[in-house]
Amino acid sequence: MSISLSSLILLPVWISMAQIQQGGPDEKEKTTALKDLLSRIDLDELMKKDEPPLDFPDTLEGFEYAFNEKGQLRHIKTGEPFVFNYQEDLHRWNQKRYEALGEIITKYVYELLEKDCNLKKISIPVDATESEPKSFIFMSEDALTNPQKLMVLIHGSGVVRAGQWARRLIINEDLDSGTQIPFIKRAMDEGYGVIVLNPNENYIEVEKPKIHVQSSSESSDEPAEKRERKDKVSKETKKRRDFYEKYRNPQREKEMMQLYIRENGSPEEHAVYVWDHFIAQSAAENVFFVAHSYGGLAFVELVLLRT
Repeated sequence: MSISLSSLILLPVWISMAQIQQGGPDEKEKTTALKDLLSRIDLDELMKKDEPPLDFPDTLEGFEYAFNEKGQLRHIKTGEPFVFNYQEDLHRWNQKRYEALGEIITKYVYELLEKDCNLKKISIPVDATESEPKSFIFMSEDALTNPQKLMVLIHGSGVVRAGQWARRLIINEDLDSGTQIPFIKRAMDEGYGVIVLNPNENYIEVEKPKIHVQSSSESSDEPAEKRERKDKVSKETKKRRDFYEKYRNPQREKEMMQLYIRENGSPEEHAVYVWDHFIAQSAAENVFFVAHSYGGLAFVELVLLRT
């Protein structure tokens, strides 16, 4: 029979608290014994056994995967499809691994849009300064000059970015199923100019700056002995809090903050911005929209605001 770490730690805590609430005997001794038990646990070592580090490759080759001639993601050595449950019973770690792979695939699709579809990557806002957050869209060479027809593609919500319909389909099926590339190639073959929107790229993330909070004792006129006692209590409290936080989330990521992209802070804003600065300026007599999921709602909002 196996016993989880949570059972070993939480059960004594529950018993101790129950006895205290019921006024059980030897409360002080039991509390002291419990603290001693917790102090003997090497939490770092236990967490290493529970969950590997959240340190993943930054290339497909690093993951030992590649897309074959059919556009299917396959393991380089075994030829097998992607396996989500790489580490048994570690869903959080497996999910983080999946997300890391997804970010690599997003960049891979961007490369395909430029190299295979011959689209240009256009930075927005068009008048952005060097230091402000930026996004981008993709356009064919004739997107603004084609006098006849222009096709605009808008994906749905979630983790997908320009050129994708569904990350899950890219990973589990193939590139033709999960990307916009077949639509783009056919549109260009049939004489359309093409613009690919990027409505989910609404902000960039940067590490949150650490703010030093001055303790009350640093600016207090209290006697030195009293300040020392308060500081000691504060340090002990922080130590206990950090201990349980580390158990709850051993691989705690850095605290991040979001810097929104001007006039592109939502899918709706993005659609309106691209309309105003690109689509409305195009020479095309007819403009066709292909939208999926939430992209359809962004299109409806655009129609309501600009017609």
